[in-house]
Amino acid sequence: MMPKSLPMDYLMRYRRVSFPKRSTDIVALIAVSCTLFLFLHTQSLTSRLREMEDKLQPSEMSASGLSGNSISQESAQSNVHEMYKYLKSTGQMSTLRAWDLNNTRKADMELVFFNRVPKVGSQTFMTLIRRLSAENSFTFHRDAVQRIETIRLSPDQQLELADMVSELPTPSVYVKHVCYTNFTRFGLPTPIYVNLVRDPVERVISWYYYIRAPWYYVERKQAFPDLPLPDPRWLRKDFETCVLNHDPECTFNYGETHEGIGDHRRQTLFFCGHDEECTPFNTVGALERAKYAVESQYSVVGVLEDLNTTLSVFEAYIPRFFRGAKNIYWEEVNNFNKINRNSFKPPVSEEVKDIVRRNFTREIEFYQFCKQRLHKQFLAAKLPLN
Repeated sequence: MMPKSLPMDYLMRYRRVSFPKRSTDIVALIAVSCTLFLFLHTQSLTSRLREMEDKLQPSEMSASGLSGNSISQESAQSNVHEMYKYLKSTGQMSTLRAWDLNNTRKADMELVFFNRVPKVGSQTFMTLIRRLSAENSFTFHRDAVQRIETIRLSPDQQLELADMVSELPTPSVYVKHVCYTNFTRFGLPTPIYVNLVRDPVERVISWYYYIRAPWYYVERKQAFPDLPLPDPRWLRKDFETCVLNHDPECTFNYGETHEGIGDHRRQTLFFCGHDEECTPFNTVGALERAKYAVESQYSVVGVLEDLNTTLSVFEAYIPRFFRGAKNIYWEEVNNFNKINRNSFKPPVSEEVKDIVRRNFTREIEFYQFCKQRLHKQFLAAKLPLN
């Protein structure tokens, strides 16, 4: 039985001890950590399933043709065969020439300009290029990590970029998140333009979860300690809920304009260029400009979902830099597949993807255009399917 009353000295002995105040940043960090823990806990089953899937398909790069998955390779080869049958039935196969599809010959210097699109496997591709630089004797350069990355530049900034790249020692590869930049506009030699694309809906989902991954904020906070921490509610929000609730970041309206690298919806922007006409989302004007740049300027635009064909075409059309790319990729495939993998990304239903696809019509058309061009280059060079 507890006594009805206790002596004052006894109560004082067990009085609450006051602790020193924590800094705002530490409290916020604890809140975010708790949020991440809850998010991971609620997604535990999904994560386990995802881990099992990753053992078969190790990363984003394990889409068609990028892993040891024979079904994926067969699917990629089937796409090439379909293109072959179409070109043959329309009489185009007999006139298909690698020379006509090889823009590498238009370059004025031995310098590859890779204006990489975010979330298309470019981290893995950069690692491959680094390895190739040692094998094929060229230098690798990339822009520094920036607090706010600007991909659409003013004319003066374009000139500064083009001038800087032109002064690099050759042969070299330069990599940066930036829109297509026309060097000849400034009287400078033309580089070898390359890039990669990805299914635009899969890419937008990948970006959504990438910027919510815990390691993303750890890296950003280390690089820029004064960056504010995100709202825990924003971190917890899944893509399906975001789309179905018509949240602004998951509402993809025709003609909308968003600046900066955060505008992940516009893959065409990286090919269309820096002009105002390139900024509205899913428009005919941006689509046609992007197509024209690919057809007239880019040596190779690879496709994430078909890396076997992509690497074969890179080797055939830009051998100075990409000789042996497939062998090096496959020799170190397990290491490459771990780069930038996001195991925190849960699956998204096809129903929700279909909702998003309805507003990505011209972005999807551009992706299909790039894929068809890649397959034409493959067939024109008479490369073996393996």
